[in-house]
Order: sequence, then C-alpha cells, then structure tokens
Amino acid sequence: MAVTIRELSEAAGVSVATVSRALNNSDHPINPATKQRILDLAQKMGYYPNHVARSLRTDRSPIIGIICDDITSVFTTAIVRGIQDRLKADGYFCIVINTDWDPASEQRAIRDLAGHSIEGIIFAETTHQSANLELNIEDKKYVFVHRLFPIGYANSVIPDEMYGSRLAVNHLIRLGHRRIGHITGSKGFFASKERLLGYRAELEQAGIPFDPELVEPGDFDLKAGYDAARRLLERSNRPTAVFVANDWIALGTIYAAQDLGLRVPDDLAIVGYDDREIATLARPTITTVTLPCFEMGQASAERLLALIRNEATTNEEIKIKGRLIIRESCGATLEEQSPADVTPSRVERLKELREQRD
Repeated sequence: MAVTIRELSEAAGVSVATVSRALNNSDHPINPATKQRILDLAQKMGYYPNHVARSLRTDRSPIIGIICDDITSVFTTAIVRGIQDRLKADGYFCIVINTDWDPASEQRAIRDLAGHSIEGIIFAETTHQSANLELNIEDKKYVFVHRLFPIGYANSVIPDEMYGSRLAVNHLIRLGHRRIGHITGSKGFFASKERLLGYRAELEQAGIPFDPELVEPGDFDLKAGYDAARRLLERSNRPTAVFVANDWIALGTIYAAQDLGLRVPDDLAIVGYDDREIATLARPTITTVTLPCFEMGQASAERLLALIRNEATTNEEIKIKGRLIIRESCGATLEEQSPADVTPSRVERLKELREQRD
C-alpha cells in the first residue's frame, strides 16, 4: 500500500504542510536540515507523489503530451528519446499518441490531451497542421519538432536543411566536381524544397551555373532513386557527382550506376542525407549528412519548458545543424578530408555514450 503524505508527516514529526513544502521544493522558508530529513525519510519509506491528486489541486501536472504520425519511424523514435531525456531531468514524463497520418486522429489526440492537466504538447514529425490549432489546444503550450508539412510555422524546431545540403554540395565541389546533379525528395515536403534550395545556393556561391537538366524529381525511396538516377546517368553529358535528398535515394543511385557499368565513386561520386543505418551497410558505404533527430528532440523539450515558464515567446523557429559523415561513396581520401569532415557515425557515437555511462 502506498505511503501517504500524512503518514510521512507523522513519521517525520512535522506538519503535512512542512512535508509538502519539502517535497515540492517550495519557496516557503524551511530549515535545510528538516527538509533533508524529510527527503531521506520519504526515500526510505518508499513515498511517491500522487500526480493525479496534485493536478486536481493545482490544475497542473508534470506531464507532456507527444503527438506523432508514426512512432515506428526511425526519426520519430530518436526525437522522442531526445524529448524524454531532456524532460526527465526536470521531473516530467510523457504520454505519446500515434495518429497514423490521420488528421482526424490528430484532432482527437489534441482534444484528449488538452482536456487533461498536462503542461504542454510537442508535435513530433507530423504532416498535418491542424485547423484552429491554438483554439483546439486552448491555453496549453506547444512546439513542433521536425514538422513535415511544406509551409513554415513559428515555434518549431527543425533541421537546418539548407545548411546540410550546402555542406554536401560544398564537399563535392572541394573534391573537384563541377557537374553535380541532384535528385529531389518527395514533392510537397519541406525537406525536399530546402535541400534543393541549398543545392542551388552552394552552386551559386561557387560560381557554378545552375543547370535544370541536372535535377531529377524523385521520392524518398529506393525505387524512385533508382529510376531518377537512370534518367540522369543515361544522358550523354551525365554528371560526375550527385547530391541526393536521402540515403534510400543514394542506394538506388548506386544500384543504377552499377547497372550502367559505372563505378562508385570512381565514375560517380554520391552524397546522401539523413545518415540512416543503410548508409553503413551499402557497398560502397554512403557519405551523407546527419539528420540531428536526438538533438532536435532535446531542443524542442527545452523550448517547451521555456514557454511553460514564460521565459520565451512563441514567434521563433529554431534550426539544428547536421554534420557531414565521410564514407566511401564520395571518393574522398584521408588527405582530402578536413577535420570537420571526420565525424563519428551515429553508431560510433552511441557506443561512445554507452562507454561513458558504464
């Protein structure tokens, strides 16, 4: 049976109010020695706060709602992990609702969460911008992280897509390429538009004329990447390098090049985006730009906490930069890699973090 706050006060020989102040870190003056004695006793007796009762009294609780389209997405899971790790440090826990890409389900999730005593909502990798969002969410604080709909929205944490694509194209330029192709991502996605804009901006910065013949429409999957790469590479004046919108497209491009008798990276250099696990499994392994999902999750949680504490406005879009990961598909030798290029992969970084923790 759970220990009550009254039982704890009797064991400590102090009032219930004093115990409450100690447990809730109240600003009300309390003797430090008494406070520590209460905390030690609470741990010894196995006391756990009743968040439901507390929320009924204060209309607040240490709960954050997370709404996502697909919790099984490799990006969403990393984002949610970043959110939870950051919120846990401040004593919050999360309720995650999966909406299966359905706007009606998203609306129900918003109503259900807003109807409870939660502190705020984080929309993690969602495609639908719900109508009348502020009205539906009432007075709850909210943040979008890695929003997938094509228009901009204040109070978002997103990857710096243009920075990442410029990083990729700049790397190919530094390797001596001037005829650089691009295969776009899915139509209507914010990431597709920004990665194309970054590609064009970096070419312009280097004084390389933009050639629309070197851009092929694609989709964020292997087959679309393969088909687009075949169209691009079968031209008489094909590119010597290709920056593609994600790693699945990069893998499709490798297959297309091999089927046409081209060698990667000798005949065609390739740089992808996202740093998925397949980038390390492909042969050759894929040079790519990381999608900083864990970091975006942490930043979105930090942003929401600032809003809850009235330490920030809602009119801000935060961009998180990814990193270039050099592997085999671009053809860079060790001598051609700058110190900024030689960055650990996600797998290596996780291994490093585990070792530090152990």
